[in-house]
Amino acid sequence: MATPLLILRNIHLTFGGPTLLDGAELSVSEGERLCLVGRNGSGKSTLLKIAAGLVQSDKGERAVQQGTSIRYLPQEPDVAGFESTLAYVEAGLGPEGDVHRGLYYLGQFGFTGAEDPKTLSGGELRRVALARTLAPAPDILLLDEPTNHLDLPAIEWLEGELKSLRSALVLISHDRRFLTNLTRSTAWLDRGLIRKIDRGFGEFEAWRDEVLEQEEIARHKFDRKIAREEDWVRYGVSGRRKRNVRRLAILHEMRDDRRNYRAATGHVTMVAAEADRAAKLLIEAEQISKSYGDRTIVKEVSLRVARGDRIGIVGPNGSGKTTLLNMLTGVLAPDSGTAKLGANIEMVTLDQKRESLDPQATLAEVLTQGGGDMVTVGTTRKHVVGYMKDFLFGPEQAPTPVARLSGGERGRLMLARAMARSSNLLVLDEPTNDLDLETLDLLQEMLADYAGTVLLVSHDRDFLDRVVTSVIAYEGDGRWLAYAGGYSDMVAQRGHGVKARERASAKDAPKKAKDETPKAAATPRKKLGFKEKHALATLPAKLDTLRADVTRLQAKLADPALFARDPEGFKKTATDLQVAEAAIVAGEEEWLTLEMLREELEG
Repeated sequence: MATPLLILRNIHLTFGGPTLLDGAELSVSEGERLCLVGRNGSGKSTLLKIAAGLVQSDKGERAVQQGTSIRYLPQEPDVAGFESTLAYVEAGLGPEGDVHRGLYYLGQFGFTGAEDPKTLSGGELRRVALARTLAPAPDILLLDEPTNHLDLPAIEWLEGELKSLRSALVLISHDRRFLTNLTRSTAWLDRGLIRKIDRGFGEFEAWRDEVLEQEEIARHKFDRKIAREEDWVRYGVSGRRKRNVRRLAILHEMRDDRRNYRAATGHVTMVAAEADRAAKLLIEAEQISKSYGDRTIVKEVSLRVARGDRIGIVGPNGSGKTTLLNMLTGVLAPDSGTAKLGANIEMVTLDQKRESLDPQATLAEVLTQGGGDMVTVGTTRKHVVGYMKDFLFGPEQAPTPVARLSGGERGRLMLARAMARSSNLLVLDEPTNDLDLETLDLLQEMLADYAGTVLLVSHDRDFLDRVVTSVIAYEGDGRWLAYAGGYSDMVAQRGHGVKARERASAKDAPKKAKDETPKAAATPRKKLGFKEKHALATLPAKLDTLRADVTRLQAKLADPALFARDPEGFKKTATDLQVAEAAIVAGEEEWLTLEMLREELEG
């Protein structure tokens, strides 16, 4: 069994209201690949901060094995006080850190190291924070929504990079494909407690539904038992007084348990208000083009959008997805060509930045548009509190200002407002940002039942596969091509996913960036780092141990009667042998790489 590096025991935390964490426990072992899942507001990010040592729990214990290095990726990085992106990354390396790794990761995310952090956008800050977190190669990586604001090329690159690292991973993410491809165990934070299974996210949702179903059956049996006891109290024949008193006490205890029971959070009830049917042909674009300066964003694109189509638009950041979307919907005029909209179109748009929400307005005011207590959903009227409950907001949140809502809550509020308006064309620009997995499920189901047309910009591969019937993909130089099916179908047809947009050549790069690159970028290495020296010294012994394990396992499998006597033991031994052999190959490659590096530095 792998050695636990980090243990959280009996963690309790309350922020002046309902209990957030109520005895949560979590352990992280060497090389573990763990996803932390749960509803928005369940305390996932808070628990990760406790694991990182940034938040102190009211009660409980945090134990870290001596010498274990931990790095935490926050959702909102703080870059105050740093003059350059390289300075920010270097500050997270530690005394034995390698500045070259920092520069490598900055380069992978499109930075030189000379950028001023104060001028970066939210998405750019996210990438710089990822470089700072990955560069030290820590024993444990705690990553809170690492794919937020990343485009598809960056997400797929990050996925491959994390697979190659030896660090243990604890991931919070709403990206199903990302979690499925990376994780081997799942921790479910539900009503303040952790339930953990040694299976990756791909098997989690079926297991979760089974657990909740069994819980509901048990609760139903418990309610029936209370009803029987109440019948006995009312109508039963009196017996011995002591027995009666005892049964009454038991009944009171059961009632207390029922009152104190924390039921699973309700489901989002999401139904789009549909308008009258639009024309069969909603959008007809003929040879539309758009340029900014010398750069062509859209070049001679022709497209027809029919009623009921569900079209996804994919491409790297900066390729012009939103520009193309705005031209198709008539928000932006093309430089050349024509884009015509059909008759009777009622369009509802969900923007990716939540900018249309007034931070000072209350939740109820946003939904009622500032008037009264009723929400108009299509052609029907509904009380605002009831409509809020459909989207998992409590009645007490009605007077809460938008500024105090979390990112996930703002996302749900935008959806609630958009779904109340009548439409036959939904335009969704990154709708999955900050939504929890259950809300994503319901959004997908709503879109599946929606009779109108959907135009969707998204970097979520799984969401695209579940929702769209065709994909428009960026091909470079302003060219966009349509592919039938979802994102996976597009990959199968073109042979690859979305590639990063080519960066400016060296001769076109601003001279200032080159001149201001910190001198540390050009500093040659003089010796191995502490961890590299330690690995070089200890790897031979580890490899000898692994080779002995392989010999022992091979001898065990050589027993011809093992499979008939113990098929499960045979299967486990075969698996252990494969793991040990793979570990030997990886260890030998690492030792050879380090030895060559040592000879180069000392030569």
